[in-house]
Amino acid sequence: MAAKECQIHHLPAMADPVSPGELIWQSRSRVKRIVKRRVRYLMNLLAGKNESNNTAAKDGLRHSAAAGMIEEGSRVRVRSKEEIQSTLNRWNQLNRCSFMEEMWPYCGTTQRVLKRVGKFLDERDYLIKKCRGVLILDGVMCQGTKDFGACDRSCFFFWREEWLEKIA
Repeated sequence: MAAKECQIHHLPAMADPVSPGELIWQSRSRVKRIVKRRVRYLMNLLAGKNESNNTAAKDGLRHSAAAGMIEEGSRVRVRSKEEIQSTLNRWNQLNRCSFMEEMWPYCGTTQRVLKRVGKFLDERDYLIKKCRGVLILDGVMCQGTKDFGACDRSCFFFWREEWLEKIA
């Protein structure tokens, strides 16, 4: 039996050919996205702001998440909208992990942890990136966004441990 191979190596064969015009458009939008991120970072740096707005609330949630290390298979409650908002910066991020608009309906619900995320493929630049404190919940998937519409891919949302509360 052949060894299992990551699908990333087969993406060029799976994808439809891209026209030169579309390739140029994709390159421009990628450059715009990168420049936008860098400008945002520099503006924060110059303004003397770091990622830790509302530090007291965030620290309280960080300590509670660290104390009750959430394992795979655990039952968790997604914290309330107010609790989660207190951890987010003005870009709806905590430790550079975004809380998407489509995740709000899950606030207050009980879910099961499918697995911890230690590494993932960032498809914006095709690099493997490491992370800590990120979980995937069983059956909680993105079905598309309000900006781009419906999507059939069914990607899992990334959940920070600080946004979850372990149920005993």
